[in-house]
Amino acid sequence: MRSPALRHVLTHLITPLLMCIGMGLAYMGAFVTPEPHHLPVAVVGTAPQTKVFAQTVKDTAGDGLDVRTVATRADAVRLLDSRDVTGAYVPSAKAPELLVASAASDMGATAVEKVFMPVAAERGLPLKVTDVAAPVADDPTGQGLFFLLVAVSIGSYASVAALGAAGAALAMRVRALLALGVSAVVGGIGALLAGPVFHLAHHDLAGVWGMAWLYSAGILLVGVGLHTFLKRWTTLAMMVLFVMLNFTSSGGLFRPELQNGFFGTLHAFWNGAGLVEGARSLLYFGGDGLARDLWTLAGWLLAGLLVTAVAGLYERTRRPAPQGPAAGTATETGTGAASVGSAVRARDGAASGADAEEAAEEEIEETVGV
Repeated sequence: MRSPALRHVLTHLITPLLMCIGMGLAYMGAFVTPEPHHLPVAVVGTAPQTKVFAQTVKDTAGDGLDVRTVATRADAVRLLDSRDVTGAYVPSAKAPELLVASAASDMGATAVEKVFMPVAAERGLPLKVTDVAAPVADDPTGQGLFFLLVAVSIGSYASVAALGAAGAALAMRVRALLALGVSAVVGGIGALLAGPVFHLAHHDLAGVWGMAWLYSAGILLVGVGLHTFLKRWTTLAMMVLFVMLNFTSSGGLFRPELQNGFFGTLHAFWNGAGLVEGARSLLYFGGDGLARDLWTLAGWLLAGLLVTAVAGLYERTRRPAPQGPAAGTATETGTGAASVGSAVRARDGAASGADAEEAAEEEIEETVGV
């Protein structure tokens, strides 16, 4: 390629094109064809015919459903509250009932209804659907927490771009402290959006802020540490980690039982799932399962601290040692000193220009990512 300017532009186009490919693969792979995969449901009753019915449902659905039987309706409600099942069918000769918890997953509740509605219809009976954990009226689909995740995530990885482009000259410990401070602000913004602005959280707003802070701090610390090694490719890496893989596995739109095994596996330990499921546990399920989600967020925070510590050590080892004046400098002639000074200034100017150009290129890449 003969034109350096054209080659320069084409090089910078690599990042947005990779983002296009990655976002398409992630979002379409995770959301386009939701189908039940071992969706856990329960059938209530202990009679032999109930067990035969449960086995028939299982045989009909194949790998789509995991069917268990429970003794009482109260047992089924407890399983829904702990999110061990997505729905529970209560057989009856006159009025069968389906129990769901749409606050755990509106799409999951819909999927269970599609399974058991035809069962009741075959017997010519109306199916009563009871929602034992419905989301607040201000968030009727229960998906507001997913969009809260999006807002906090963007604030976090965009702040990584700012710290990387403008804060590279600061010591790593200063950047790490800035990351912790910024994450507290981002978490506060998230809490304001969830509470006073959109009323997703009618209680425990301090807990929502605390989880958003943990989540944001983990992202910022990972990003600040990675910037030392990846430079202008940091934003692409952040989007892969905290957008492409994160949003799709969070469970905010589809629970893992409605996704393929890859995203379902990520849901078990990725930080976005920790925030979404933790907020659900706090707001709708009396804190059931919250400890597990907090450990997930804390694990990502510790990973961020580890990455920044390694990056700080790397930067200290790479820092050039200060150069003292040569012993014979005082004996140099004025003309010789002027010549040496001119050469040094020219060299430093060239180095500064190269550094400025590299910093500008990094900022371009990071701005594109944001």
